[in-house]
Amino acid sequence: MHPQRNICVYCGSNDGRRPEYRAAAVELGAAMAQADVGLVYGGACVGLMGAVADAALDAGGRAIGFIPRQLMEREVAHRGLTELRVVETMHERKHGMAALADAFIALPGGYGTLDELCEILGWAQLGIHSKPVVLLNVGGYYDPLLTMLDRAVAEGFLKPQHRRSALQAPIVDVALQKIQAAWDMAAQGR
Repeated sequence: MHPQRNICVYCGSNDGRRPEYRAAAVELGAAMAQADVGLVYGGACVGLMGAVADAALDAGGRAIGFIPRQLMEREVAHRGLTELRVVETMHERKHGMAALADAFIALPGGYGTLDELCEILGWAQLGIHSKPVVLLNVGGYYDPLLTMLDRAVAEGFLKPQHRRSALQAPIVDVALQKIQAAWDMAAQGR
């Protein structure tokens, strides 16, 4: 991985019911730190969000969080980050995270994760960015969404080239390999 790059990680503020979700978050945070890739995320200390940040920091990595003031006041903000940016709105949060990111990974999560993921894929479709987006499909979590995206293509609502912007990987190493491959292609002008 290229130094001084950042990956924005979208994920749940809960751990979910399966231990492999948290394990993947911990593995991802540590792997990013070992590759000298910074973490950009939603700034919370709870759930998968806290797990990925703690793992990155514990491995000597950088973690930049964006959190709306309303959530900061509820005391879910991670107080040990490299940098915590307090913003006024969710829109500011999403925009700030996207601006600092060189790539995006979605771990399992709920409405917030799906919102962020769909928005960043929509931005790619509109040409607002050309950064890689990978669904870390832990235990097949994103299988129903991937099936829905395939149906959107079949029904004429999504062009195949835009469907291909939603990369998927079953494990952390493959997700990071796909991002590195996309970065390499971009550096070669392809």
